[in-house]
Amino acid sequence: MADIVYTFENHVYLNITNSCPCRCEFCIRKNGSGVGDAQTLWFSGHNPSFEEIKAEINAFDFGKYADEIIFCGYGEPTCAYDNLIRTAKYLKEKLPNCRLRLNTNGLSDLLNKKPTAKEICDNLDIISISLNAPTSEKYEALCHPSFKEKAFPAILKFAEECKKYGVSVKFSLVDVISAEDIAECQRLADSMGIPLRVREYTAD
Repeated sequence: MADIVYTFENHVYLNITNSCPCRCEFCIRKNGSGVGDAQTLWFSGHNPSFEEIKAEINAFDFGKYADEIIFCGYGEPTCAYDNLIRTAKYLKEKLPNCRLRLNTNGLSDLLNKKPTAKEICDNLDIISISLNAPTSEKYEALCHPSFKEKAFPAILKFAEECKKYGVSVKFSLVDVISAEDIAECQRLADSMGIPLRVREYTAD
């Protein structure tokens, strides 16, 4: 069984699925089986049930990590949408003062075939959306989404919806693209009134 709860650089993460509609060129999943103190983040045969996620949460001593919990593992958390929402609600009951952050590719609406921003924002506090490119064409070339040309517009729409619901919304990108494209991403983020974080690529 893969690690569901793991820590990395003094943060605690929840790995709830290995499913993802993208095949990003820079994806950390290509570099090894685990991150931080996780021995492996690859599930064998099936993604975890809510009961399995809940059991691992109950067994973990959040202690110094109780200020923020991040949904981010070896998959896109909104691929396990029902478990994401159920887990967020459970954590809000168990640790009511803890902020919940979702690291997402922003494709939840396409994945779940319905609007999802409101329910996500009702249950999580911080939404970090991977932008990664300034245009649809460049996003497709870098991230290879299964939704192809629908993906990039859906990401921008999801970001706008989350911002409307009043949670903290951020864009992120990995610095594997050109300085010119990073500048274009910054202009796009600025035009939407959403902060952009540029993350350094690491193969570790």
